[in-house]
Formats: sequence, structure tokens, C-alpha cells
Amino acid sequence: MYRLYSVEHSYFAGKARAYLRFKHRMGALGPGYEDVLATPELMMGLLTSRSGSGAIPQLEAPDGTWIQDTSQIIDFCEAAHPDSPVVPDPISAPRQCLAAYLVELLADEWMVVPAFWQRWYFSEDGRVPSHRGFNEQQFGAMFAAGQSGDARRAAGAWLFEEMFGISQARTNPKGVYAGLVQLGVTEKTEHAWQASQHHLLGLLEAHFTQHDYALGGWPSLADFGLLGPLYAHLYRDAVSGFVLRTHFPLTSEWVERSNGEGALNARMYGQKLYSLGENGELIGRPATSDGGAWLEDDVIADTLLPVLQVFFDEMWPVLVHSAEVLTQYIASDAHVRGGELPGKTFTATPGFIDEQTGEGALTHEFELAGVRGRRMVVPYQIWMLQRIESVLAACTAGEAGREAVAGLLSHFERGPELLELGKLLAGCRVRKVRALLFSA
Repeated sequence: MYRLYSVEHSYFAGKARAYLRFKHRMGALGPGYEDVLATPELMMGLLTSRSGSGAIPQLEAPDGTWIQDTSQIIDFCEAAHPDSPVVPDPISAPRQCLAAYLVELLADEWMVVPAFWQRWYFSEDGRVPSHRGFNEQQFGAMFAAGQSGDARRAAGAWLFEEMFGISQARTNPKGVYAGLVQLGVTEKTEHAWQASQHHLLGLLEAHFTQHDYALGGWPSLADFGLLGPLYAHLYRDAVSGFVLRTHFPLTSEWVERSNGEGALNARMYGQKLYSLGENGELIGRPATSDGGAWLEDDVIADTLLPVLQVFFDEMWPVLVHSAEVLTQYIASDAHVRGGELPGKTFTATPGFIDEQTGEGALTHEFELAGVRGRRMVVPYQIWMLQRIESVLAACTAGEAGREAVAGLLSHFERGPELLELGKLLAGCRVRKVRALLFSA
């Protein structure tokens, strides 16, 4: 069977695990899958040797293939098991198809910043309220698996101090705290990031008043992407979980529904809601909204458009500037064409620290809610844009698709720029080999 190596508190594991759970419960994952706790022993002794990276989550397929990236995990499994698809057909539903990929990118590479911040802000010394104890326990469950509760808690506390310097988070940031600074989170910008997160949560809350999933009554790539930030960091972590349940209860319900656990009240995919017939017999109907399906006729709900607006207002300018800076870097004497580039998000990549910190060659200015900051360029985001470029090509292969996509993008001031994505990426194309990135 498939094996997913992960931990419960991992940002991206929530995305992959919920997707696999969905496909398995719908009988569309062939031999099924097993959750495997990725202990340090397995990360160093198995995952790194098989995939070239100890990063989690990783999927081991029945044929021996190893996949480290969640987007590629979903692509691989969808190609192998097309029943109960999570991506709308680009020919018959080009708007919904493109929207699913845009929401995935927003969730994977933009929402990660405030979600990341929220976990560690409320773990700093002296924070009230604090969920540091909970985080010590959940990290210790991985690093001291099988040991007593006290030992697991102590292992988490040791990790936070030795690797993250948690007692000096503001004065001498390292580990995750250095990563936050590199992603553009400082005392000057952190409240803008938090406001962005709360704004987006409010938009999702409004959407879930009408629809049970992003595209209607059936889960899609957009929903599994959104579980990245919303499950492990905002739903499970104690302080942020209290805020989510208190102020965004419908979004909390959606987390349970999409995650596929504790979801009886949440009207999970494939679930029936029963009424009694004239003779007392059970008469079932789809429990989720919109007849348990994506909206008909490739419709994008009016309540989802503001979520896409966040992508074009906040994230798209950063992506454009990142592509421009990366293009300059690749063309410079500092880089050999075809050579390695920095890896995925979270922290600057070893070997590129000077380039991705301070005012290095792979940093750029950005603005969020009128507040200016500086952050590192993440070439992985360019790889994700290349993925969307391929999706765009499929969605606009016919005249009807081109008109449909153009109509969707016309809702956003900078939306039509997406149609020129190939020009933006021309000088900064990225090649991905397992977990490593290279200029193409």
C-alpha cells in the first residue's frame, strides 16, 4: 500500500493526509495507505536515502516511487487513481480548474507565513496566552517517540531551545524564528501579516455559510491546499485553535469536514443525511451543500471571488517581483546556468544564506496593508507558477476555455496579467529534481 511518512503537526502533512484519506474512503486509492510517524530514525535512515531529503511529508508508493512534495503527491495519485477526482476537468470546467490551483498556491506559499508566525509567536517566553506546552508535547511525540510523557515534553523543550533559541527569539532569532524574519515577519510587519490572515479567514467564513467546500459540495485541490495552514497550525494549536473555533466556527467545521475526522456534524463528503419516508423508512440525500457536487456549469461562487482577490492583491505582486529578482540573479555572474537554487519555504537554504538574508541578491521589498518589509525570494514558488502555467495552457486550449478564463480573471485588476505568465517566467525557469531546485 501507499505509506505517508509525516507527523500530525506538520503544515503540509495535513494537506497530503486529508487528500489520501479522501481517496481511500471513496474507494479510489487502489491498495489504500498507511500513516507512518516520521521519527528522526526514519527521517535520517530511510527518507533521506530514498528521496534525497529528510523533509516531511513523504509518500512511498506501492511501486517503490518516493515523492516528497505534496503537490506532486496529489499529481501522482490523481494520475494513478482518476476515480473521485479532486481537480475539475480543464476543458469542461476551466474556471474551477484554475481557481483550485490558485487557491492551492495561496494556501501553500502565502498563508504559510502568518500560520507559521502564529504557532511560534504564542510559544515565545512570556506570552499570555501561550500554547508552548502543547507544542513541546507534539514535537516531543516525534523526537522521543515511545518514551514517557515527561520525556516527550522534555524533548520538545530541549529542541525549542537548542535548535530554535526560543528564549532569545526576538534578540537573536535562529531556526524557525530566523525563518520568519527571512519570510518578512518582523515587529514592524507581524501585525499586517496577522491582519491578512484574519481577513482571509473572514472571507472563508462567509463562503462556508453557503457552500461546504471551495467549489461547492465536493472537496477539491483547493480544500486540501487550505488544510495546510488551517489544520495543524490554526485548528490544532491551542491558542490559534481557540480563536478559530470562537470567531470562525464555520471554518472550523470545514476543517473537520475536509480532514475527514470528527465530522459527523460537519456533513462530510460522501455522507448521507436521512429523512423518514411515509412508512418510516430511511430516505437518504447528499449531506453536503450543492447536491454533494461541484457547482454546475463551471460556476465560481461569488463568495470565493474575494478569496481569489487576496491572491491578486497580496501574493501576486510578491510573485512578480520574486520572478524579476530571480531572473536577474540567474543571469548574473553569481550563478551558473543549470546550477542549484535555494529550496522550499520556511528558512533560507544552507549555501544561500548571504543571498537570502539582509539585502542579499535573492531578497526583495514587499508591501502588505501599507507596511513595507523585505523577504527572501523562494524559487520553489516559481516552480509552482510553472505548474499553473501548464494548467492555464490546458484550460485555454479552446476558444470557449479562453473566454471563460479571461472572464474569471477580469474580476481582478491584475488578473489578466496571469495570461502573460510565460513572459514573466522566461528568464527564471526552475527544474525540480526530487527535493532540489536548479535553474532550467
